[in-house]
Amino acid sequence: MKNNIRVERARLRMSQKELAEKAGVIRQTIAAIEQGRFNPSTVLALKIANIFHLTVEHLFELEETDWNE
Repeated sequence: MKNNIRVERARLRMSQKELAEKAGVIRQTIAAIEQGRFNPSTVLALKIANIFHLTVEHLFELEETDWNE
């Protein structure tokens, strides 16, 4: 799954640590999501979208390989 979290953080000049604190997770979780190593829970994805005032669909996009899992 692709995501635009890094882009949106940069747009708001927000660090991974700041986003993590707002979302109630550790910074490493945000880093793992941005690097595509971890897919967030629905709740966490909704929290992050809310923090950015965006839709989940704007932040996360399924890739072709996601359909084969």
